[in-house]
Amino acid sequence: MVLAAGLGTRLQPLTDDRPKALVEVAGHTLLELALARLKSCGIVDVLINTHHFAEKVADYLAEHDNFGMHIEISREEILLDTGGGLKQAAHFFTGPGVPDDPFLLHNVDVLSNINFDSMLRHHQESGALATLAVQDRPTSRYLLFDEAGRLCGRRSGLNGAVEQVRQARELQARAFSGIHIISPRIFNLLQEVGVFSIIPVYLRLASAGESIVSFPSDRFYWRDLGRPEQIAAASRDLETGVYKIL
Repeated sequence: MVLAAGLGTRLQPLTDDRPKALVEVAGHTLLELALARLKSCGIVDVLINTHHFAEKVADYLAEHDNFGMHIEISREEILLDTGGGLKQAAHFFTGPGVPDDPFLLHNVDVLSNINFDSMLRHHQESGALATLAVQDRPTSRYLLFDEAGRLCGRRSGLNGAVEQVRQARELQARAFSGIHIISPRIFNLLQEVGVFSIIPVYLRLASAGESIVSFPSDRFYWRDLGRPEQIAAASRDLETGVYKIL
């Protein structure tokens, strides 16, 4: 699932007349880059949530024949946030005839070459409910993990208040990359309704004993595409071959 419903306010004025999914990086839209990465890893069944300029996303996909993939759209009449958007999309990942396999949740506004095969193996070997790709880099919102890589809490900034939901001898602060692998049984555990973020859900489930684990991804390329200056930097990375579209 590609999360593409946001308003893209951090990208203004680039999103004044288009959704953030259709903002371009070196002549390629964010959505094209995300789909190309998924397709290069063998992922061809994709759900995309939309809201802001939703019809433009639908038209764009039709014009490009869904990039040779099976793509469905989950349109949100109101923005449901990451958790609410995922819950609305439950039908795509569960039910008769749907394999009970882990699935990938990917923000449209990140660019990376994180190895999804390695991340999936890590997820399966750990038996986790969800696996979060994380990095040791500065951020305004840290997730906190124990020495085994299990989610234990979160913290705002370097010295902000700590919300700890699970005991640990030592806490490791990591920045979340916006890429998750999730087991479909999470849908049976979602008590939240309406508009809600997935991170508080992870914290609630971790406090109840569920295993939410980290996948260290510092060795991979990763860039946030949430601001115009980051779009410019990513464009240079594509033009100079620092990042390659497979």
